Amino acid sequence: MLTLVTGATGQVGRRFVPRLLQSAAPGDEVRVLVRDAARGEQFAGLGAQVLVGDLRDAEVLGKATAGVDAVVNVAAAFRGVADEEARAVNRDAAVELGRAAVASGVRRFVQVSTGLVYGAGRGRALVEDDETVPGGHFWGVYPESKWEAERALGALDGLNDLRIGRLPFVYGDGDPHLANAMEWAPNWPAMQRLHMGHHMDVARGLQRLLYAPGAHGVYNIADDAPVTTVDLFQLHGLPVPQEAYDKDAPDPWHSVMSTARIRHELGYRPLVPSVWTARDAGVL
Repeated sequence: MLTLVTGATGQVGRRFVPRLLQSAAPGDEVRVLVRDAARGEQFAGLGAQVLVGDLRDAEVLGKATAGVDAVVNVAAAFRGVADEEARAVNRDAAVELGRAAVASGVRRFVQVSTGLVYGAGRGRALVEDDETVPGGHFWGVYPESKWEAERALGALDGLNDLRIGRLPFVYGDGDPHLANAMEWAPNWPAMQRLHMGHHMDVARGLQRLLYAPGAHGVYNIADDAPVTTVDLFQLHGLPVPQEAYDKDAPDPWHSVMSTARIRHELGYRPLVPSVWTARDAGVL
């Protein structure tokens, strides 16, 4: 089995690819698409095939998918980029990659998405067949473009084995994402919750989507214990702003996802059930 991984140098990809290589069955291979040859050297050293090129180049996509059995599209553009670039990477390039995969006879396509595509909360944990309701304080071009990519890939003729993994707030393994959250947390109500997932569990969830013979459609991937704004401040050893207690959380369930489907169908269980476990284990 030859698997193509895009977005290999991003925060998720750079931690997913080594785990994928480490767990690969004898004879299985991994190809990564990177824009910078120097940044691909680490993967070559681990045994990956490295192809240098841009995901937005249709000619490159043909080369990248040639001879491939499965694609895992981890590539994403969100914070710090223009809206046009976010749409170009998250939506347009994903769909072109899907078309290239069909043309190359790729039999399986794993699209990495985000739980933010659900939009507004439902007053309960979000499940995979919930319709998207744009809105809420996390809504923006990133979830919108990922949602559009999901729909377009699902409608693509010939892409018959599509699996979509919706990720939570991802952290761990030295990822600065957790520290970055403190830029926004002061604006949140004290009891607003954030669903999280450690990189090692995100990798395990994506591997299940990649390898499970009966997987199909959308799966939420997350840990067992969404945290509150208060938890985030306490985790960082910071005082909770008093004004946070004065703000109402319109829906404390906003962005909280049910993981029942991936548990029951694919046997997923997080090794790091909460961010507190990660702190105590020294894997933040």
